[in-house]
Amino acid sequence: MHRYHCELKNFREKEKQLETSCKEKTEYLEKMVQRNERYKQDVERFYERKRHLDLIEMLEAKRPWVEYENVRQEYEEVKLARDRVKDEVKKLKEGQIPITLRIKEIERQRCDLEAQIKEKATDIKETSQRCKQKQDIIERKDKHIEELQQALTVKQNEEQDRQKRISNTRKMIEDLQNELRTTENCETLQPQIDGITNDLRRVQDEKALCEGEIIDKRRERETLEKEKKSVGEHIVRFDNLMNQKEDKLRQRYRDTYEAVLWLRSNRDRFKKRVCEPIMLMINMKDNKNAKYIENHISSNDLRAFVFENQEDMEIFLREVRDNKKLRVNTVIAPKISYADRPPSRSLSELKQYGFFSYLRELFDAPEPVMSYLCFQYHIHEVPVGTEKTRERIEWVIQETQLKQVYTADEKYVVKTSVYSNKVISSNTSLKVAQFLTVTVDLEQRRQLEEQLKEINRKLEAVDSGLLALRDTNRHLERIDNELRQKKKDLLERKTKKRQLEQKISSKLGSLKLMEQDTCNLEEEERKANTKIKEINVQKAKLVTELTSLVKICTSLHIQKVDLILQNTTVISEKNKLESDYVAASSRLRLTEQHFIELDDNRQRLLQKCKELMKRARQVCNLSAQQTVPQEYQTQVPTIPNGHNSSPPMAFQDLPNTLDEIDALLTEERSRASCFTGLNPTVVQEYTKREEEIVQLTEELKGKKVELDQYRENISQVKERWLNPLKELVEKINEKFSNFFSSMQCAGEVDLHTENEEDYDKYGIRIRVKFRSSTQLHELTPHHQSGGERSVSTMLYLMALQELNRCPFRVVDEINQGMDPINERRVFEMVVNTACKENTSQYFFITPKLLQNLPYSEKMTVLFIYNGPHMLESNRWHLKAFQRRRRRITFTQPAQ
Repeated sequence: MHRYHCELKNFREKEKQLETSCKEKTEYLEKMVQRNERYKQDVERFYERKRHLDLIEMLEAKRPWVEYENVRQEYEEVKLARDRVKDEVKKLKEGQIPITLRIKEIERQRCDLEAQIKEKATDIKETSQRCKQKQDIIERKDKHIEELQQALTVKQNEEQDRQKRISNTRKMIEDLQNELRTTENCETLQPQIDGITNDLRRVQDEKALCEGEIIDKRRERETLEKEKKSVGEHIVRFDNLMNQKEDKLRQRYRDTYEAVLWLRSNRDRFKKRVCEPIMLMINMKDNKNAKYIENHISSNDLRAFVFENQEDMEIFLREVRDNKKLRVNTVIAPKISYADRPPSRSLSELKQYGFFSYLRELFDAPEPVMSYLCFQYHIHEVPVGTEKTRERIEWVIQETQLKQVYTADEKYVVKTSVYSNKVISSNTSLKVAQFLTVTVDLEQRRQLEEQLKEINRKLEAVDSGLLALRDTNRHLERIDNELRQKKKDLLERKTKKRQLEQKISSKLGSLKLMEQDTCNLEEEERKANTKIKEINVQKAKLVTELTSLVKICTSLHIQKVDLILQNTTVISEKNKLESDYVAASSRLRLTEQHFIELDDNRQRLLQKCKELMKRARQVCNLSAQQTVPQEYQTQVPTIPNGHNSSPPMAFQDLPNTLDEIDALLTEERSRASCFTGLNPTVVQEYTKREEEIVQLTEELKGKKVELDQYRENISQVKERWLNPLKELVEKINEKFSNFFSSMQCAGEVDLHTENEEDYDKYGIRIRVKFRSSTQLHELTPHHQSGGERSVSTMLYLMALQELNRCPFRVVDEINQGMDPINERRVFEMVVNTACKENTSQYFFITPKLLQNLPYSEKMTVLFIYNGPHMLESNRWHLKAFQRRRRRITFTQPAQ
């Protein structure tokens, strides 16, 4: 059957190729016949067109001879004009030589003058600098004279002021002496002064006490203001950091952010503490460690609210999730706190592997949050290491027995196989932290807010006390001022005489000092004038030197200007000569260009004459050395290269001018152009295509005969292959249906194909029904479960095995994924089938078996022990095992 199937596929493939070939050849033959019918009329038109083309050929043959003569005459005219222009170019070149020599001479003069100008400019700069230095010295001398004059003026003014003060002091002494003579004695005022003094001392004591209290209150207020400002700045910084974290939360999880706002406005509705999302409550001690926490805690828990009470969580979810339709996550902290549980291994034991901390020690968080994370994620048991840890990761996995560890940039998860007890580790790269890079201590912020409220309360108390003290102080100050004024009046009356005597004594002393402090203005004027004269002498010498330098500088400027004028004259002359030279060069260039154009035109015409002569000879089939016979010549023109030639007599009946020839050519070409779509090969193609049609017809007949033979072969082989195949499938279907019927299910197997002629696409279709309420469905991953597919596959294999004999069969873990009922049924079928007479040996491999399965005496059950506590193979001693077995048998009591 396999051989027949292969032959069918090969025959079908060849049949398709022959059908395609016949179809292509038939279509191609039809196209060629149609094309030849279409070209038949074109062949007839071709010959008519050829007659017009022959006349065009004769006209085109004569035209070069006529065109040659016209070009030759034009060549002679251009040659004469070229010779005239050549003489003119020679004259212009000879006239430019004197101008060129004069320009070079002037250029040398200009360079010399510019060098002299630069030299003069350098001298002028140096002289100007010396003049500036002299001027600076003179200005300093003038400033010194001015300072001397100002000092003298100051002394004169001081002397005048002294005289005025002496006069005023003498007048004041005289007035005081007059007043002293009129002053009376006031000794009776002392008792009043003593009484007022006692009252004033008492008021001052009370005022000092009040002012001390005011100062204390002010200091206390300033201290509170500083504390308030500091606390406010801390709160602002916390708010800025918190806003950053909340902005990230709002951008990524909008519903969670809305729930946070609702919680802050409704905290009074909860019995116990409710923590905002974990990502807001966690504060990293070091931001660079945030990646470990974000990679360890799932994103759902990072945005989860933490509750201590189940009722609080239900209230929150009812309001936020049910009423507001917000998608939020919540968790509840364990009743027994896990926040302070110690790790199973101390960190000092792990430092040798590069571990520096556990996850719990990397951040701060409220007690419910920390307790939940320790309970759920075991953060107190997961260490964090460095690059050294990654380098020694094999030792870490083997020696520490840790389940999870972190290195600098990777996370390692270690698992132990249940069956083999082998250690399996996997590692993943850490993602970059997104949410926990900003650190905010919410507990500290709450404490700061409480501290701010306490400071404001104290400030209000201090302000009210300060206001009362200020009122008291103003009252005492008013009494103090009144008492002081009374005492002052009494003291003035009492001490007025003594004061007058003291003032007179003081004024007399001042007068004596002023009279002693005299100044010799004439001597000062003489000294100042002497110094000024000395400075003026120095100035005169400096002015003389400056004048000399100015004259030198002026002379240098004049010389420089003279050189500049000479240079300008030279440049002007040079510019004029260059302008004349440019004009002459322009005329020469134009003349040379004209000469080149004429020479190019002459060369072009000469070349054209040669080409036209060559073309004319080619048209007449004459070689370069061959002469035209006398009987065919009308005239013998001379060409520029010296050869003689003439148009043949065959052209004498045709027009003799280019215009007439072109007119006749245009007419004939127009007539020939009416025959469009023709070419010289149309007749050849027509004949060739006729031959191809005959040849293709013969080939098509052979292909059709070959195709009929292949179809006959296909029919015979198909009958020998398909009938046995259908019988075989029917047997498989019978066995398969019986197996399914025994399980109170239905199933069938049939031969299926989309197209009967596509033999390579024939296949077996399995349709099953596991429930009475459904129809038969094809076995696919979409209609049946994994267990149903396993049952169907096993029954299909069992249906196949009775049709093919083999030494043994092996089934590996076919019961994986089956429900207990189907697994029991399949096992029973396998046992019944495998234990029949004349069946192959059957191996059924499985990691598990149901209880109370039926076993036959023809079955052997082997248990393979490969657990972690199994004895190693090199320690097996079969004889020792046998002896031990005998001892156990002997020691067992009789039944």
